[in-house]
Amino acid sequence: MAVRVKPILPLSVFPHNSNPSIPFLPFSKKSHFQASAAKMASSSSKIIDSHLHVWASPEEAADKYPYFPGHEPTLPGHLQFLLQSMEEADVDGALIVQPINHKFDHSLVTSVLRKHPSKFVGCCLANPAEDGSGLKQLEHLVLKDGYHAVRFNPYLWPSDQQMTNEIGKAMFSKAGELGVPVGFMCTKGLNLHISEIEELCTEFPSTVVLLDHLAFCKPPTNDEENQAFSNLLKLSRFPQVYVKFSALFRVSRKPPPYQDLAPLLSQLVSSYGANRLMWGSDFPYVVPESGYKGGKESVSVVAGEIPLSSSELEWIMGRTAMELFKGQWLPS
Repeated sequence: MAVRVKPILPLSVFPHNSNPSIPFLPFSKKSHFQASAAKMASSSSKIIDSHLHVWASPEEAADKYPYFPGHEPTLPGHLQFLLQSMEEADVDGALIVQPINHKFDHSLVTSVLRKHPSKFVGCCLANPAEDGSGLKQLEHLVLKDGYHAVRFNPYLWPSDQQMTNEIGKAMFSKAGELGVPVGFMCTKGLNLHISEIEELCTEFPSTVVLLDHLAFCKPPTNDEENQAFSNLLKLSRFPQVYVKFSALFRVSRKPPPYQDLAPLLSQLVSSYGANRLMWGSDFPYVVPESGYKGGKESVSVVAGEIPLSSSELEWIMGRTAMELFKGQWLPS
């Protein structure tokens, strides 16, 4: 049985008393992490992956679903590979995020959603074209093709524009009207986009927000990173904001099972509650990093170190997504 070393501060101080004004508190480097997969074994809740991608195989791309020029994938991400990976990891369902490999051509993902309507939910990609065509495309994808979320990639906006421009606000508002969450991809750092996100949340409180990959906040090592994580915690004041505890390999500074993320997860649970956090793999990018199953199991290791309750882990591993996208995955 693994022995768990307490963090630098006693548990009565650290894991469940965090707030945005408290600085980052590291764990001891000598900590040993204990997996808590047994917590989930007795749960009847489904395991839902809140963030993954699927794209055409080279054969499918040549035949029917072409890649966007310059965005040809460098690793496999076709449907059969995804289904096999999910089966091996005992993952019941997932939110498919439209990949940049197909950009605004949603035909491949739409075909997958139609083939597996009880397993997958779709998140489309917002098109911030200045002619406003993206607004009609969003409506079509939601109302006709059955997508249930939309991703805002700020780097698709014109370089002199922000997500708070007229087009961005129109799409963000429309997402709220349609009842679909907006996911933010802050690849270059939350600090760069925090004012835009705060403005949109303030002006359109009915639009649900998903922050992909912990808003790309890594365990802080300097003032700028501390500010970014503090900003992430402060966004919890907006009740419509949810955080994806996803793509752990992108935000951790350590190899699997990403032990350095335990303090971040603890403070996120304290600020948001486990019912506003959800696990995501970022398949297929996770595969060469930890394997799909290894990425999923890392969450239990991190959660066991804090430690989280079995109920909190259940929320993160699927219940939050099931509540947010009600009726899309039926309970076991």
